[in-house]
Amino acid sequence: MRAIALLSGGLDGTLAVKIMLEQGIEITAVNFSTSLCQCNRQSDCGLSEAQKAADRLGVELKIFNVAAELLELVKSPKHGYGKNLNPCIDCRILMNRKAKEYMQEIGASFIITGEVLGQRPMSQHKAALRLIEKESGLAGLILRPLSAKLLPASIPEEKGWVDRERFLAISGRSRKPQMALAKKYQIGDYPSPAGGCLLTDSGFSRRLKDLINYSEITLTDIELLKAGRHFRISERAKVVVGRNEEENTKLTSLRKSGDIYFRPEGIKGPVAIGRGKFSQEDLQFSSRIIARYCDHNGNGKIKITNQIWPEAKVDLQQVKPIEHSQLQKLRL
Repeated sequence: MRAIALLSGGLDGTLAVKIMLEQGIEITAVNFSTSLCQCNRQSDCGLSEAQKAADRLGVELKIFNVAAELLELVKSPKHGYGKNLNPCIDCRILMNRKAKEYMQEIGASFIITGEVLGQRPMSQHKAALRLIEKESGLAGLILRPLSAKLLPASIPEEKGWVDRERFLAISGRSRKPQMALAKKYQIGDYPSPAGGCLLTDSGFSRRLKDLINYSEITLTDIELLKAGRHFRISERAKVVVGRNEEENTKLTSLRKSGDIYFRPEGIKGPVAIGRGKFSQEDLQFSSRIIARYCDHNGNGKIKITNQIWPEAKVDLQQVKPIEHSQLQKLRL
């Protein structure tokens, strides 16, 4: 008997797979790349943690990139938002549909997840779990080993493909039962539950909502949202200012054709990326914002260059730093 396991690399999913392997079920794990990892480096955190877990468990891992599809969901989720801009239920439906397609492709019989009843307020209560199963076309075919005894029997349990009595009745947000199981299975190297999806972060959500309101969003825009201080200059223009050397390097790498690239001249300070359509007034205003974060004593004007990337022409603005009260009104 073969099953598909949704595996993010966290402890719950790892334990769910371990429990199923003990029952002789052949497991193929799937992971979904979204470009929305909280640590800003999904390729180095979420995906690598999933691979670590798959390697530890001795199962194959298949990775699906659903970033573009999730971005479309964020704009107008059928079932609304959870915390901030996180379309929890719609996101789970999307991932389960993808898992179902792969299940059918490789001839697996059901899906397993590490979901725990009551752990997440919007997507992990009984009504939400039923809704997600129905709309993903997997009614009765999602097995949740950690909470199975608190839920109606799934088709695999009813048909005797698996032994329901060997499953658990974990609920709520406490991690103690899972940690005890990890000790039993000698699983010591698992990530903290902190972090997760950036759509739950209030600052990131504000910046993303601003983009939804004012422009078409691309995956390049999403990467830009993860770095710097963001300021809405006008309905058509925004500027992103680096906070440190690492962010200056990242912003420089994220320049795309048509962006405005700002740099201070003759003084230490941040680089910035302007995206949109800038008037001369917008360029001067943006330069004043950048000047605010330069290493200066507050006297005189500061030189800020701007360049339409990748054109060679560079213009110079000599500006006074913007006042703090005005700055805060523009910050996203």
